Amino acid sequence: MATKKARAKASAAGAIRTGMGGWVFPPWRGVFYPEGLVQKRELEYASRQVRAIEINGTYYRAPEPSTYEKWAAETPDGFVFSVKAPRHIVQTRVLGGTGRRIADFIDGAVALGDRLGPLLWQFLPTRRFDPDDIAAFLDLLPEKHAGVPLRHAVEVRHESFIDPRWIELARERGVATVFTDSPKYPSLADLTGPFVYARLMLSESDEKAGYPTRALKGWAKRAMAWAGGDDPEDLPHVGAATADGTRRDVFVYFISAAKERNPAAAVALAKLVPGA
Repeated sequence: MATKKARAKASAAGAIRTGMGGWVFPPWRGVFYPEGLVQKRELEYASRQVRAIEINGTYYRAPEPSTYEKWAAETPDGFVFSVKAPRHIVQTRVLGGTGRRIADFIDGAVALGDRLGPLLWQFLPTRRFDPDDIAAFLDLLPEKHAGVPLRHAVEVRHESFIDPRWIELARERGVATVFTDSPKYPSLADLTGPFVYARLMLSESDEKAGYPTRALKGWAKRAMAWAGGDDPEDLPHVGAATADGTRRDVFVYFISAAKERNPAAAVALAKLVPGA
């Protein structure tokens, strides 16, 4: 079960991947996608410009395993998808009773094989921190399924999670707490899992690369710090920063806001990070 602290051991790779949410968005055509590129080749193209994409459509409808397999086949070696868990799981009143639904969702997602990155579990802004129910839910998240290793990231959106008990619980279960830069939701940069998952939501339409160059350089510095075992102290924490030297894989996604700029932001950030 996910209660083993050994699950929190970090990857030795410390890889940094930047990306965006999805790959089908008409305003990207002729801006991110070359003129004349047919829609059925957009994933093929996008997966060669960034190293990861967060699939958001799975929040609304679970694809068939054959669809996941098709997506995996269109992407190059080393590319991964993060997959957002369905709303019929994360919006359930009692999370601890969703075991069957979780298993059904993961049954499909593992069809991505080695293209499967973290699974994203995003709670509603109305979901308060209930230690017992949240603990029961985390215990349902498996370390592997059908032989495929799994990584889990939890995005909390209610201020009640700004609580040392959440940080302790997430660390004990080895799940990453998602960091966001949005002022609408609590921002928690506490390191709780064996990898780092950041969702950046403040891209600007009048910035060609989504974020000003200075801001992108700041995120590049933080991403490299995370990957190298440091813990940026300039980000908000519930507890003290924990720079323990443990190398972690890092996923940085540009989400929502000026969505038309998010691919450019992901590409620009990758250029600032050696090896990304």
